[in-house]
Amino acid sequence: MFGEFSGIPKEAKYLIYAGILPAIAYGMFSTDIAYFLTHVQGLSDVFMGSLIMIIGLSSVVFSIPLGMISDRYGRKKMLIIGNIIASAVIAVFALTDNPSILVIAAFLSGISEASFATSSSAMMAEKAGDLKRTAVFSLNGVINGISFGLGGFAIPLTFFFSHIGFNDKDSHILLYVILASLSMLSTLIMLKITESRALKKSKNIKSFFPQKSKGVLFKYVLTGSIVAFGAGMFVPLMARWFYLAYGISDALSGPLLGTANILIGFATISAPYLAKRIGLVNSIVTTQAFSTLFMFTIPVSPTFLVASTLYIIRTFLMNMAGPLQQSMIMGLVAEDERGVASGISSALWRLPNSLSTGIGAWLLQNGLLAAPFYIATILYILSISLFWKFFKNIKLPEEKVTD
Repeated sequence: MFGEFSGIPKEAKYLIYAGILPAIAYGMFSTDIAYFLTHVQGLSDVFMGSLIMIIGLSSVVFSIPLGMISDRYGRKKMLIIGNIIASAVIAVFALTDNPSILVIAAFLSGISEASFATSSSAMMAEKAGDLKRTAVFSLNGVINGISFGLGGFAIPLTFFFSHIGFNDKDSHILLYVILASLSMLSTLIMLKITESRALKKSKNIKSFFPQKSKGVLFKYVLTGSIVAFGAGMFVPLMARWFYLAYGISDALSGPLLGTANILIGFATISAPYLAKRIGLVNSIVTTQAFSTLFMFTIPVSPTFLVASTLYIIRTFLMNMAGPLQQSMIMGLVAEDERGVASGISSALWRLPNSLSTGIGAWLLQNGLLAAPFYIATILYILSISLFWKFFKNIKLPEEKVTD
């Protein structure tokens, strides 16, 4: 099973290493932001949900244009710009509770997310090559998942800061600023990655829309957008949900959510082996289907321990498919359309995801704690069914290679 990870190209490894510190920082930020803005900063659930929605909508607006730019003028530039903005925004969110500044920061956060989305997957596919693409995306999933999870485990550092004299708010601010600074340092690794020569030759492409890949891309983004709408109703709000459902603070729920993400990392170790054994599409459908079963039972859990265990299992299974899906779409679209294809798929994932976060926050504010999970279950079943219908007969280039 581990033999799939041997022989990964050097620059593909650089891309993986460069994502470690940003993943830790963003893992902390995305896990804690719903709790921090409401319980620590004193903002309303609706405004908190609106900020998360703005991040997503901004990402949607800029994903396609930045994808076009990255395909023609450099994916490396987009990656570096995205990391610098994202790191700065984490610090800004901690340092002010001014609504106007937070709205601007949320807007910029979306731009940084779009920069990452349009460059990282395309660069990773390029540096890995067809035969190692699934292994590289899976290894990146391992490292990224563990790093993202460590961000959740960083939240209890607020206890330590409080113990040495900082109040709760200042402890959170210190944590955010430290991780934002570490994330910024990853720019140094990104500078070691070379830009593709093939991209430089493709600047004369006349159409900005991925004409060669439009059919498969439409099917992919349709199924992804349905899942995204369901996920947005509860995933970004879990720290807040645990507090409302069981009275659990972020210092306790943060490590729990971090554990879920670390397990995601370990789950993806088996993804290339599973894909090789039963096929890429079969692996995606199977893991997502079982995940949906566990998700459905979370809101009826009698205790925090039961609910958190079910959430970990749900997250483990659902996100095992993530690297496989990334590898699949990058393998199916034309190489010179990967940036804009990443931008389109990211935009049409983030748009419904962002809109539904606002709905989920409204449901939580009105005490309807189970509704987000039940609505998401229906949407997940629809998406998985369509995905199977669209892609069950598709074979990727590497699956056509015979030994």
